[in-house]
Amino acid sequence: MVLGALAALLELQGDIEVVAQAPDGRAALEATVELEPDVLVADIEMPHMTGLELAAAVRERGLSVRVIILTTFARAGYLRRALDAGASGYLLKDAPAGDLAAAIRRVHAGGRAIDPELAAEAWSEPDPLTDRERQVLRLAGLGLAGPAIAAELGLSEGTVRNYLSEAISKLGASNRVEAARIARDRGWL
Repeated sequence: MVLGALAALLELQGDIEVVAQAPDGRAALEATVELEPDVLVADIEMPHMTGLELAAAVRERGLSVRVIILTTFARAGYLRRALDAGASGYLLKDAPAGDLAAAIRRVHAGGRAIDPELAAEAWSEPDPLTDRERQVLRLAGLGLAGPAIAAELGLSEGTVRNYLSEAISKLGASNRVEAARIARDRGWL
């Protein structure tokens, strides 16, 4: 329902054409490869592929589409990760509808569209986690034990323990559950 409403609002703009709607990240990537839109608007949380993974996949494939993340997550860590993944825009869903249309125009013209308050916050607290620590901690936060994490990521159990120990230490947490919560709250997972 939200996807359809958003598309309908954008179609009301005389200069914006919605060429596809996708129910998940994987379908969005397939539609992007097939249709080659100028701008792709994605949420962070989507089934099968997150918006951050989608932006990275677009960049890795060398597609010319520019990505805008539209999300409820007003967390500086997510913004930094979105920009690192190649996104050109990061807007919050509670912004006025006209802001999204303006952002699409700005990004289409080669600029960036980022929530200004979130942008200032994003550089005040850097993400201390490495990509691998983030992967291990994300799986631990889902309740997976060391052997399952090791199997999932193709690592040894000792390596998983080392990554978890490093992440816990960097975040000042007392255990991996607390470390996962801290990282998630700051937008680092």
